[in-house]
Amino acid sequence: MEGPFGPSAAAESTVVSSLATRRNLVLVLIDAGVWATWSAVCGYIAHRIPAFRLARDGRLFRIRGFEACGRFYERWLRIKRWKDRLPEAGALFRGGVSKRGVGGADRASLQCFATETRRAELTHWLILAASPWFFLWNPWWLGLAMLGYGIVANVPCLAIQRYNRARLLRMIPRPSQARTG
Repeated sequence: MEGPFGPSAAAESTVVSSLATRRNLVLVLIDAGVWATWSAVCGYIAHRIPAFRLARDGRLFRIRGFEACGRFYERWLRIKRWKDRLPEAGALFRGGVSKRGVGGADRASLQCFATETRRAELTHWLILAASPWFFLWNPWWLGLAMLGYGIVANVPCLAIQRYNRARLLRMIPRPSQARTG
């Protein structure tokens, strides 16, 4: 029954109970397992890529003009306020590198850190790429929810990696600068 301010509590309860069926709860558990497994697989695959393959910005990793050396993330996303609150799993696998700190101000350390930001960015792009697959076994609305989850869980991490790398690339002296300066 609809009241003057929209559906009644009984009508809302019916909608919620129709969504919270045993089948849908099982699907959500399957989705959670798929996300966790896929995330671990993507992290491991990226971890196994040799550093030299991630040493340069290719088409995917290139910092774009609108990013303005990271200032876009500071100005529009206020990234400095929240970036340190997100989990960091760079050292999850043996030999992995945590991105909580750079580790040094020399050229080699900065380049290594930039490489690891590319590795993390690739990981989150791969994880996010799985989002459309959830439409194969989920009802459309749960597929949309999984797409939303993929975006919410990965886009902030992508922004952090791109922000950190944009700042790093400003700090790394070019070989010609290192010799003359």
